[in-house]
Amino acid sequence: MKYGMNMLLWSTDCSEEHFPLFESLKEIGYDGVELPIFDMQLARFQAVGKKLDSLGLGRTAVTICTDAENPISPDAAIRAAGLERLKKAIDMCAAAGATHLCGPIHSAIGSFVGRGPTEDEWNWGKEILSKAGDHAQKNHVTLVVEYLNRFECYFLTSAADDARFCREINHPHVKMMYDTFHANIEEKHLAAAMQSCWDQVVHVHISENDRSTPGEGHVDWDTTFDMLKQMRYDDWLVVEAFGLSLPDLAAATKIWRKMFTDEISLAKHALAFMKRRVEG
Repeated sequence: MKYGMNMLLWSTDCSEEHFPLFESLKEIGYDGVELPIFDMQLARFQAVGKKLDSLGLGRTAVTICTDAENPISPDAAIRAAGLERLKKAIDMCAAAGATHLCGPIHSAIGSFVGRGPTEDEWNWGKEILSKAGDHAQKNHVTLVVEYLNRFECYFLTSAADDARFCREINHPHVKMMYDTFHANIEEKHLAAAMQSCWDQVVHVHISENDRSTPGEGHVDWDTTFDMLKQMRYDDWLVVEAFGLSLPDLAAATKIWRKMFTDEISLAKHALAFMKRRVEG
């Protein structure tokens, strides 16, 4: 198993100022970090990649889609912009040496139209993600489609939907993620949900129901880790937690109160929790 920490707990734009933090996460015992990709500055990601190489830290990455760059928009120009955004993010992954680009890369986050997804949107999404998958394959990156809960998107909101979407795309570099926060909201039976999608899962986010320290909330961790073992999952477990240090992100993730002592303590406790569950 590989243990990672999502840098969104500290920043939406990792740079040289975060190098000491990378060193701390290495000392704590993490195998890698997950880099936010929002500001597409190639030189910055190259520098971050070199630093992570020197520390022996692996890396994955996360990004989103916007209303102006939406893969399922009825406007062909906006869909094209969505594809270009994904290609640029893939280029940043290649520059930093990230192996996975994950997130809700299927549609604009937080955008609603008052109904569920249409067949046209489904097909537009498949078309854009397939083309992005071709670019990802050339750059040795795997796209990892993340389903969200119904309060954050309307397009993919369950493990079964996400798995069907990826199966229909049928691309070796377009797979899916299992995220414990969203599953805790949307899935009736975690074991059945995990079984339904595991042929497509290449990445897992470990995230508590309140987005703070994993293991201190009410996510069904017994079933989650029992199923991870049953499914013989042996890849990245990445902690995704959010706090108040980034006002824009706190507003987007609806974090209104402090729920942990400090970020480094959260990282330490989260790693110990994962290792205890996996290796204990």
